[in-house]
Amino acid sequence: MADTFNYRIDHHGSLVRPDSLRTARARAAAGELDADALREAERTAVEEAVALQRKLRCTVVTDGDLPREDFRSAVLDGVSGFRRTGRETDGLARWVAEAPPKAEGPLVADWADLLAQLTVIAPKVSLPSPAYLAATCFDPDLAGSGGPASARELGEALAGIVHAEIGLLLARGVRLVQLNNPLLLAHTAAEPGPAGALSFADALAVDAAAVRLDERPEGVRIGVCPGWAAPDTVDRARAERLYAEVPADRWVLPYDRGTGAELELLRALPEDRDACLGVVGPAVPVGKDPDIDTVLARVDAAAEVKDIEDMALAPSRGFADAAGRPLLGAEDQRRKLVLVETLARYCWGNEF
Repeated sequence: MADTFNYRIDHHGSLVRPDSLRTARARAAAGELDADALREAERTAVEEAVALQRKLRCTVVTDGDLPREDFRSAVLDGVSGFRRTGRETDGLARWVAEAPPKAEGPLVADWADLLAQLTVIAPKVSLPSPAYLAATCFDPDLAGSGGPASARELGEALAGIVHAEIGLLLARGVRLVQLNNPLLLAHTAAEPGPAGALSFADALAVDAAAVRLDERPEGVRIGVCPGWAAPDTVDRARAERLYAEVPADRWVLPYDRGTGAELELLRALPEDRDACLGVVGPAVPVGKDPDIDTVLARVDAAAEVKDIEDMALAPSRGFADAAGRPLLGAEDQRRKLVLVETLARYCWGNEF
């Protein structure tokens, strides 16, 4: 696909929330701060995050998910039909679908507008994939009392909402949209285990419906991150099926452990798709990252199976699973992003 729109220096879209924003959220929860004041604190945090990304020479900018609780909230905050249960799944608040979902307006397009006002760097927006939400939010006990009849039905309704939001984002100038589905790579394992309430076939159909576009404006990429870590062993046929059935331009793949499975995921990627390699692990303490020569050797190995002009570099996942649970501190986050930028310049010089 080699062209000039590969957005070489990327990140997932989830950044560590600054202390000022966490304080504002705590005050709002205690009734000491009204909604307008909290919104202003969120806006200030986004402005500071954009300034940081500009200094780090990122080739795309995001709002860092700062206005939201976690990476799912881009949809859950703006769609009716979901109820928070108070329980947790994989460390995240548990939500269930108790009625067919319905969008109550634009989901994150207004925050994307702010990005366009703050910088000329290409705006990027990350969204949870509809298949991921369906797999984790479907409750069969609610199917007979107004809830969706199946996880597939829930996923299809969410796919329509996400598809419409992607269209709106592109119309407003967003150049890169990334869907996050941390469950997809589990389906590509040689011995796949349970991955939520959706089958592999249903997950592929749902996410495909969300990202399928009749045409793409020049420079636009629709990406999918299928998981934070590669399985121990990859079934090549299942990986090829993943790429074949979900018509995404860009695949954000874990590439921070140097395993054969990571390289196999890349080897299965069709020639006409971009790859964004997650070469730095946000959950790994600073100082424990592999040295630059080791990472560059891994990139060289990737370049033997994929045109380096169709690749980009990023961390392997976002820097915060949830607003109150960063994977590391803000300064260590900055150092990780500096490392990604340094690696990218070793690979491509200044030609971004």
